[in-house]
Amino acid sequence: MEKTYVFSMIILMVSFITGCEKDKFTIQDGIYRGIFTVSYSNGVQTGPVTVELKSGTYTCSSNSNRIPAGGSGTFRMGENKMSFSDDKMWTADFDGNLILKGEYESTFDGKKLSLTANRNNVGIYTYELEKQ
Repeated sequence: MEKTYVFSMIILMVSFITGCEKDKFTIQDGIYRGIFTVSYSNGVQTGPVTVELKSGTYTCSSNSNRIPAGGSGTFRMGENKMSFSDDKMWTADFDGNLILKGEYESTFDGKKLSLTANRNNVGIYTYELEKQ
């Protein structure tokens, strides 16, 4: 009887632990193209953008008006989130949040990738992308 109880408790604990694991957000390597939008309190600005994801690294295209500014480095995924670590050096003469860096709320349906971040009460930064 004691062995049955111990075995049952082990099964229950394993089930609880694995049941509590949060699903990791997953995405496919590839090239994603779409629109970047920044919503400030005084207006909205948009620009075309391309993001390439490959083996935990990323490269984001830039536009001459820095909408978006671009970025490159490494990324990691969590539960409905992606975090980007930019490795470039930047000047301080523009909104640094226009660089693809930091944590973004993320969704991916197998083709469409959406990244959104509300940064420091400055603006809402959104990438609406589609896998090519």
